[in-house]
Amino acid sequence: MNPLLPERSRFCCVMFFTLFCYLSATRAFAQGFPPEQAVQRMTVADGFEVQLVASEPLVRQPVAIDFDDRGRLWVIQYLQYPNPAGLKRVQVDQYTRSQYDRVPEPPPHGPRGADRLTILEDTDHDGQFDQAHDFVNGLNLASGFALGNGGVYVLQAPYLLFYPDRNRDDKPDNDPEVLLKGFGLDDASAVANSLTWGPDGWLYGCQGSTVTARIRGVKFVQAIWRYHPRTKAFELFAEGGGNMWGLDFDRQGNLLASTNLGGFVLLHIVQEGYYWKQFSKHGPLRNPFTFGYFDHAPHQNFKGGHVTVGGTVYQGTSLPASLQGKYISGNLLGHEIQFHTLIPDGTSFRTEHGGTLVQANDSWFAPTDLTVGPDGAVYFTDWHDKRTAHPNPDADWDRSNGRIYRLHGRGVKAAPFLQVHALESQQLLALLKQPNEWYVRAARRELITRQDPHVPTILKTQLHQQHSDHQTLQLLWTLASLDGLDNPTALHLLQHPAPAVRSWTIRLLGDRRSASPTIAQRFIQLAQTDASPQVRSQLASTAARLPADPALEITQSILKRNLDQADPHIPLLLWWAIEKQSLTAIDEIEQRFVTMEAWQQPFVSEFILERLMKRYAAAATPRTLEVCQKLLATAPETKQASLLQALDTGLALSGQGQLKPEQIPAALAKQLAARWRAHPENLVLMQLNARLGNPAVLKQALDIAVNDSQPLAQRTAMLKFLQQFGNVSVIDPLLPLLDAQQPATLRQQAMLVLARYADPRISQALLKSYPAYDASSQTQTRRVLFTRQTWALTFLRLVDEGKLPAAELDQQELTTLNSLGNKTITGLTAKHWGQINQSDSQHKITEIRRVRFLLKHPGNAERGSQLFQKQCATCHQLFGTGNKLGPDLTTANRGDLDYLLESIIDPNRFVRKEYVSSVVVTRDGRVVTGIIKVDQPDQIQIANNKNELTTIRRDDIEEIHDSPVSLMPEKILKQLSEQELQDLFAYLQSPAPKKE
Repeated sequence: MNPLLPERSRFCCVMFFTLFCYLSATRAFAQGFPPEQAVQRMTVADGFEVQLVASEPLVRQPVAIDFDDRGRLWVIQYLQYPNPAGLKRVQVDQYTRSQYDRVPEPPPHGPRGADRLTILEDTDHDGQFDQAHDFVNGLNLASGFALGNGGVYVLQAPYLLFYPDRNRDDKPDNDPEVLLKGFGLDDASAVANSLTWGPDGWLYGCQGSTVTARIRGVKFVQAIWRYHPRTKAFELFAEGGGNMWGLDFDRQGNLLASTNLGGFVLLHIVQEGYYWKQFSKHGPLRNPFTFGYFDHAPHQNFKGGHVTVGGTVYQGTSLPASLQGKYISGNLLGHEIQFHTLIPDGTSFRTEHGGTLVQANDSWFAPTDLTVGPDGAVYFTDWHDKRTAHPNPDADWDRSNGRIYRLHGRGVKAAPFLQVHALESQQLLALLKQPNEWYVRAARRELITRQDPHVPTILKTQLHQQHSDHQTLQLLWTLASLDGLDNPTALHLLQHPAPAVRSWTIRLLGDRRSASPTIAQRFIQLAQTDASPQVRSQLASTAARLPADPALEITQSILKRNLDQADPHIPLLLWWAIEKQSLTAIDEIEQRFVTMEAWQQPFVSEFILERLMKRYAAAATPRTLEVCQKLLATAPETKQASLLQALDTGLALSGQGQLKPEQIPAALAKQLAARWRAHPENLVLMQLNARLGNPAVLKQALDIAVNDSQPLAQRTAMLKFLQQFGNVSVIDPLLPLLDAQQPATLRQQAMLVLARYADPRISQALLKSYPAYDASSQTQTRRVLFTRQTWALTFLRLVDEGKLPAAELDQQELTTLNSLGNKTITGLTAKHWGQINQSDSQHKITEIRRVRFLLKHPGNAERGSQLFQKQCATCHQLFGTGNKLGPDLTTANRGDLDYLLESIIDPNRFVRKEYVSSVVVTRDGRVVTGIIKVDQPDQIQIANNKNELTTIRRDDIEEIHDSPVSLMPEKILKQLSEQELQDLFAYLQSPAPKKE
């Protein structure tokens, strides 16, 4: 400050600066637009209207909504997000998962949070809620609720709670009952959510991708789970699925879950299914022998950002008939409400973007849930915040606002509201035929609560009468919800002409996990004769829940018909049913499937037997390997190659490396040795014989690798074999391959083989030839040397002495050196290349401002595409081009320039969970950094930032931990000119090209 400046002027400057900082800070949390203005900004599809029905201060941070039987809207205000109250975080990992000092007690004894379950009422009937009353407050990360059984079910991790309110005074009668305990608290953006009544009387819920639950001995991450209020049963309905937030059932009772995976909008969830997950970071499925999984419903013409939430199948009466059965959902990053068409695809669906119903034109608009009201309109929430990502648990959130809107057909008047709770049981039964699904569900919920003993008898009588297929389903679901489905009624319904009725009857009977002889025989008959793939699909799901007899007879009967090989669900469902019995019923499986006759059945031979080979090879017991040998012995010659590959894959899954002699049936060892002698260069046969301990195979591979007269491709292939199966005896023969005169491909593969061994002669040979290597080989050499302290230190000292040039090292090389934990290495690295991972937030802010200024001028997207190929495509994919080592940018939030700049210029500030790199430390001190692409019991494969793979044996690994540094290099934009920056960002922010 100028010392001659008058004191008053100094004071004014200080006050101006303070006011500026205050205004800047408060602006960051100011609303984007006031509620009324936000509605006016919305672009609404023709024929529709949007009405603001609630906003701050009446409601804030709404995350879940539903209507009660008095027409009032209940809402969870998720004000405690993202951290639970009263707990101390003791650890947060690179996936932003937090660990806390204890498990909180359930309310009201545990820590009191800020969340509220609030009832909104429209007392003057003007279409806007004007009164709010908390049913319960002080909740602590409450994420879902469901009304019924004389109270409210509330999801508050780690608990599923039930608050009774049997006198209907909108106050809990007493403390909540703890129904389940063990849902994870790791990540508030992925906790258990979307508590939803199924048509069968079960409560269904999601759990997201970065939260681990442990409930009644079942440990799981992402899944659809369910709980039965009457029987108290808990189970996983299906596993996998990613970070799902939103569940609904369509007209036939199909379960659909919203997804946050870009390019898709939903998953069709079936009983006993296993689904996609980000395996490299979220781990494998609980069952390692699924040998396949279901993916998202294929989607056409994806629009918006990658997060679809709160999806509901429209089955109301207030929107045009063209929307009946359409999937209406929020697109969080696109800031809009969309609808999608469900198109049958075998026994599942594919989806197609139908259109945008509401475009907010407001980047703060963040839909989190949708529901259909008793008036048939669609109600949707707006979390309303500038921030739409979950970057870290300490991020600041604006908790001052939130909105709820109503979408309805223009000029459509709602029918008078029926007080469902005041109706007689007969009137409730009549409501099951209502065209507005809200009343159907409300009536069933009231019947379950009421438990009128006369209702099941009436329902059974009605089920023997003529109704529409949909009405029959509603009657069946209600009867099952009341525990009234008996065998005579079920046998009658198993003859119903509607496949959906037969399928649901099978499913409800299978939920008993046993079947009477009569029911079992009927299941088998249906498996043998039913014309509907929908029925056969449910039979396959149900078979996985039944004992071996009749499960194996059901699966074999469907397989013999050879009808369903192309179906998206049935083949894997059949395999999973067989796999459940694979060890406990091995004799029966051998009799049914390990025969020459089975190989003549196309469905069995094409889809089951190779998987059976892998399953039994993975078990690697003398008995299971005996079955493997019989599979080989009975298979036709045309199947031998794929069957041998399956055997090799299965043995790798066993995680045993080389088997012990007592495990190996003599007939199997003899058969494989003979085949290898007949085909000595067959790589699969070589691997199999190596796993069985045949020493001649290793000698052959080594002889070929070092033989200059052999083709280069064959020599390289043998080196890859030795990388996995070699031992220290390969060091001496392979050292000459490090010579600079050797072909670069061969030399670099030899480096990968020798990198496994801590022999000083290896580093000496590398350093001797290093000056004569080409640039690519020098980079590979450094990557090998930097995996061991002594080798890295030798290299750095040679650089320090001026004997080797201080080559430009990339971010991953510097990170690897830093991870070695050696002070001398750190010092020499800092001396020649600067501080590793030095925090320079101000510099990055300055760089962001610089690039943003330059991007005020437009660029050329076509030229930017070429730059993308050069700079980004090694790790990223955009519009189907490039690699997926890092995030696919096609469905990323590319429209947000600030998001792009922060992600590129400061890549270590926040690394998405699935792209955090790992540091692998071997038992002999080797350190390898990258993203694990293959994670198997016997080995892993880890990719560096050049997308180059390194294979490491599992038994060589001492430790694996997360790296704090992204694989994405910093300063990547520094090398680009102003025009190149403009071109690159023009391409990055360009719309997806239209499909022909």
